Parts: sequence; C-alpha cells; structure tokens
Amino acid sequence: MPAAATPVSADPLGHALLDYLHGRLEATLTVFSDVAEEEPLPASYFFRSLWEMPELERQALEQCQGRVLDLGAGAGCHALELQSRGFEVKAIDASAGAVQVMQARGVHQVAHHDLRDAALTHEKYDTLLMLMNGLGLVGSLDGLADFLRHARQLLAPGGQILATSSDISYLYEDEDGALVFDLNGPYHGEVTYTMQYGAEQGAAFHWLFAGAGILQDYAEEAGYEVEFLGEDEQQQYLVRLTLANS
Repeated sequence: MPAAATPVSADPLGHALLDYLHGRLEATLTVFSDVAEEEPLPASYFFRSLWEMPELERQALEQCQGRVLDLGAGAGCHALELQSRGFEVKAIDASAGAVQVMQARGVHQVAHHDLRDAALTHEKYDTLLMLMNGLGLVGSLDGLADFLRHARQLLAPGGQILATSSDISYLYEDEDGALVFDLNGPYHGEVTYTMQYGAEQGAAFHWLFAGAGILQDYAEEAGYEVEFLGEDEQQQYLVRLTLANS
C-alpha cells in the first residue's frame, strides 16, 4: 500500500504570486478580516516598480543603510530595488511560494523564515526593513514587545528598523466622529485576517496596526529611540527605530 502523501500547507499568497509570475496577470486574492468587508488584493500589487510604490516606501528605501534584512518581502520588489542600488539584501518570507518567486526574480539571498526564527540571529544587519504596513507582522501588542526584544539580536551596532504602520481607529468612528470601541477589550489595531485564492483558503493570521503613540510607548519602553519620518493621507506612517545606547 503506497504511503499517504504529505499534506502541503495552504499558501494562497504564494500560489497567487507564482501564477502572476507565470503569466496569469489577473491573479487576485480575496482578503477577509474581522474589522472590514472582504477585499480583493491583486497579485500585481506585490510586483510594483519603484515609481508604482507609495511615497513612504520610496522614502524608506532612501533611508536604508548597510546590510539589509527585508522582513515579509513578498515578491521581492523592495529587495530587488535595493540590490539594483548596490545593497546587500537578505529577503525572508513565511510563504514558501513567495520565496520561490523571489528566487526566480533574481533576489540574491532569500530564505523561508518566520519573523522570529532563531536562525536569523546568526547574522547582524544594519537595516531591518518592514514595508507595506510591515510592522503588522508582529501580530499584536504582545508580539510587538517580543519583536523589539528579538530585534536587538539582529541589529548591528548603530543599526535601524524602518517600518510602516497605520492607525485604523477611523474604522471605529460613529456618525459624529466619536470613537466607539471597547477600551477594556483587545487593542483595536489587532486584526485577524484570512486569505483565499481560488478554492484555497489559508490559515487565519494576526496583524497589528499600531497607532503612532502606542508604537512610540512600546519602542521607548524597549530602549529604542523613535523618529517619525513621514505620514500619508491614509494615516500610514514611516518610523525609524534605533537602539538608544548603540
């Protein structure tokens, strides 16, 4: 009797990116959350050129220095742009399909890692890059505190974290503009998502949208200096974190 096939983990994002790479330009994910209606997410969004990126992302790329670790790198658009400028970049993603896409597109150093994989701490980086609301990878406020501790092991002396995040409190405004959320419940920026591509649905995952004030509180508590570099009309901001004693 033949052995049963090993189940393959669902990877809707990776499969959408692979399909787009192989010519299915209409490939689109559906994103579900516990705070908003379902939304389409075209795979093409992950393949943007420099001038298709929002201003905050272009600004972040200008601020990169030294050896860069691109966290949650997707299809590698930021890593490829930095490579073209002569940077040494390592790009990681938890999606196996995304890793394949980046390898096929020519990202020199690619690895299949989760944000907190211990294997990452074997090397040091001058810039940790977290774009496309990338700070959300930490998942929750507790996850943010954990990540800020973990990042100390990743940063070279004088290193920096460049990240974007958003304040989504506007989702909780009533008709008069007053905020209506439970102050005794979980932080309103902790969101649960699932992604679906065709018939394939991925596991639920947590994402953090951290308002600037609470991000500053957590970062300073963890020993970082905080510099806000820009904000856009969608209340997304770019922040630089550096260790206060480095």
